[in-house]
Parts: sequence; structure tokens; C-alpha cells
Amino acid sequence: MKLYSYWRSTTSYRVRIALHLKGLAFETIPVDLVKGEQRADEYLPVNPGKGVPALVLDDGTVLTQSLAILEYLDQAHPDPALLPANPIERAKVQAAAQVIALDVHPVNNLRVGQKLKAMGHDQDEVVAWMNHWMSEGFTAFQAMIRPDTKFCFGDTPGLADLCLVAQLYNAHRWGTDLTPFKRLTKIEQLCLALPAFDAARPENQPDAG
Repeated sequence: MKLYSYWRSTTSYRVRIALHLKGLAFETIPVDLVKGEQRADEYLPVNPGKGVPALVLDDGTVLTQSLAILEYLDQAHPDPALLPANPIERAKVQAAAQVIALDVHPVNNLRVGQKLKAMGHDQDEVVAWMNHWMSEGFTAFQAMIRPDTKFCFGDTPGLADLCLVAQLYNAHRWGTDLTPFKRLTKIEQLCLALPAFDAARPENQPDAG
């Protein structure tokens, strides 16, 4: 498989973790979002949404959108599972993951930051914007996960942990006050101690700048 990825992309980070957790071999094809390579004509057939990640399967099928890719990987390669089998527990994990993937990330990604600057906001205002939405999202997320388990919902990491760790990378980068989120940073430490999470870290990618 081939993964079109950018080293600092939190959505790519999620997928990299899952691929490593499931022991799947893949080749990383860097797409430099800062340079605008995602908008190049030759990339549009891969991902018309002009973003990353995009996963090319062995038969040439191209999958986009990180949550869709993660669901495919969990169904095609179910061990270890990212989601529980029980429908209610599954919905709870998905809801927490979606707080980050659907509420926080879409308003904080590169294109939104660039648009805010184009509308006249300076860098400090953009960072304040990002930190506001991360704090809001982490507050909700922390209230939704289980308080009595090693990871977000159990003794092994799952979909919610993947989304959390990737978003916390951005939080550290932009100086979000994580003092209220000690449960989340503890989970992050446990996750990053695992080989699959470590291999997926942004700084360990071939295009890391």
C-alpha cells in the first residue's frame, strides 16, 4: 500500500498509527501541504478534496478521508480492533473520536488558518483561534471517555486514542494549556510508549522538516 501523507498532518498521523498497529506494510509518499502540493494537477486524481491522507491499496483502489480509511482498515484487518463489537460501546468510542475528527480538526486545519490570515487576522489571532477550539474539544472528549481504564475506553488503544494523540501533537505545537487535561496527557504518554505510535510520530516521518 501507499500512503500519501504530510508529516505534520494529524489526519495522516491517525492513519499511520493504525497501519503500524495492524502490522501493515506501506510506502509513504510525502505531499507538502505548506508548499501547496495537495493542489497540484497531478494530485487531484488521487484526492479531489486536495488534502491528505490518501491510501492506495495493493489493487490500486484509492481511499480518502481518515475516518473512512480507518473504518476500512478495521474491517479488512480486524486484529487488533480499533472499535468494540458491542453496538453501544462502539457508538461511544466513535462519538469521542468524532469530537476531535469532526469538531476540532476541521476548524483548525491549514486551509482554515490560511483563510483567517487572508481575512486580516494575524498569527497570534490564528493561534488563539486554534487553542480555543482545541480546549473546547478536549473538555468534551475528556468527559466522554471512561475514567477507569488505561486508555480512553479500555486496556488497549482504539480509535479514540488515535485521534487524541494526533490532536495533542498540534496542542503541544501551538501551546494549548493542557493543565485541565491530565487524563488525556497520561493516555498520550502511554500511547507514545508503544512502538506503533512511536513509529507514526511526525518527527519520525521521511519528510519531517
